[in-house]
Formats: sequence, structure tokens, C-alpha cells
Amino acid sequence: MTNERKALLILHGKQAMNEEVRQAVNVMRERGWQLDVRVTWEGGDAQRLVAEALAAGYSQLIAGGGDGTLRDVAEAMAKAATQASLVLLPLGTANDFAKAAGVPLEPEAALALLEVPARAIDLGEVGGQVFLNMATGGFGSQVTANTSEDLKKVLGAAAYLFTGLSRFTELRAASIELHGPDFQWQGDLLALGIGNGRQAGGGHPLCPQALVDDGLLDISILPAPQEVVSTLRDLLSDGLGLEKLFVRARLPWVEIKSSQGLDINLDGEPLQGDNLRFQALPGALRVHLPMGSALLSRPD
Repeated sequence: MTNERKALLILHGKQAMNEEVRQAVNVMRERGWQLDVRVTWEGGDAQRLVAEALAAGYSQLIAGGGDGTLRDVAEAMAKAATQASLVLLPLGTANDFAKAAGVPLEPEAALALLEVPARAIDLGEVGGQVFLNMATGGFGSQVTANTSEDLKKVLGAAAYLFTGLSRFTELRAASIELHGPDFQWQGDLLALGIGNGRQAGGGHPLCPQALVDDGLLDISILPAPQEVVSTLRDLLSDGLGLEKLFVRARLPWVEIKSSQGLDINLDGEPLQGDNLRFQALPGALRVHLPMGSALLSRPD
């Protein structure tokens, strides 16, 4: 059996009894793949299993689970600076990166990407932690990075903002300063996205133009209510909606400072700090994405 047809699936423990996954694995084995499976049980398992797989000579790894599992495996592979490639088997509730990339949600179709050539993609990094999809933040007493339901409401239909302005004006937004190459923004913000991928929070396109092979991170800032209340009614009545309120940039790195501290969600992993530097890691990982993936600048 050559390494070209040898892969290891690192599967989140709660998916161990997933019959659809089991069937998909068997289909790939029938197609001539040596497809081995390891299951995670506790924190750190994904990293350990990646190290063991690389030491054993696997040239393709598969991350099976939610956004956190995909991030853990991608991070471990990137830190190992391996030429092994990654297939994404999205089994979570949000599957934000996979959906934006066009990765099938059906296990059999996802595993079939083993037979599509891998492409080098970027990753994001902050404070030694690597992320595959996006860093998101919400600031204030009622909107935090760890309360995804609130973030969904804020970034949902513009009509929700329109009807809920009285509530949003009560938010205590932190004063944030962002700067990067030829970019600076300072003020109060309600939501922030630093994207390698395009969507977060279960389908909200926070960074709708992001690409995974341009060496850049997409920055999206939603200013806090006191900055936008005066213009919100006019924007909505003109049919322009929430999109016009965002401040956007595309940068190789960005530094964020806040005297009140930052609450960030890193592909599901909470991160806190008052001075954080985010950077793109160009071509850091080889991933099997579908032909024509919207996240690729050269989809062919």
C-alpha cells in the first residue's frame, strides 16, 4: 500500500457511533484506500494524534468533527510544518468554514475529496494560536465573543437592529484601536470579524469577500450603535441594509488594542487580551478543497 492511498481520520469522540461516517469510511476502503480511524476522548488528543499520524508516515489526514476539531487538527499540522494534506469532514452544528468553502456536508462526498488535489491555503495566527476560519468578537455587557446567540442576533436581519435599537443603545461598547499596513480605525464597535474564511456564528457572512490563498486576513468592523443609530433608519429605508454599516479592510496583519480588554472567539476557542496581533500565515497548510471553491482566488 503506497502512502498516496493511505489516510488517517481523526474523529471527534461523540461521532464514534455515527453510522453515516462508518459507511463513508467503508466506501473509501472499497475504493482502494487504507483509511484508518482514531477517536478523540479529551483535550489534547487531536494534537497527539496528528503527531502520531505524521510519525507513522500518513500523507493525508482527515479532521472529522465540528469547527473546533477542524481548527485543532489544522493547527497541529501547521505547527509541524508538514507536507501532509488535510481533508475536512464537517460534522458540527455550524460548519462555517466548510460551508463557505463548498465542502460537502455528506460524509461520503466529503471523504471523496481525498481524490481531489490538495491546495496550499493560508491560516490565521494570534499569540501562537492558529485558526482556520475566523476570529470574532463582540464587545460590551450583552454582546460577548462567547455568546454566539447574541452575535447571531446582532448580525442577523437588519430589521432586528431596526426594531431593537432601544435595547442596543444600552450596550457598553469598549473603545478599540485597530491598525495595520495603511489602515487605522479607532472607536466603539459592536462586532468584529478577522477572517480567513467568510462566515461565522452559524452562517453569518461576516467577511464575505475573504479568500484562503491571498496571504491576507479580511477585517470587518460593525461600529457600535451610538455611531450608527443616526444613519440606520435612512439606510434601511433606502434598502441598503446592514452591509453599508461595516468598515472593511484586507491586511496581512492587524493589531488590536483595548484598555478594557478583548473577548475573542477563535473558531470556538475563547481568547482574551488587551493587545493582540493577528497575522496571516500564507500557504501554511495543504487542504483538499472542492474544485471551484469560492474561497480560492484561482478555483481551477
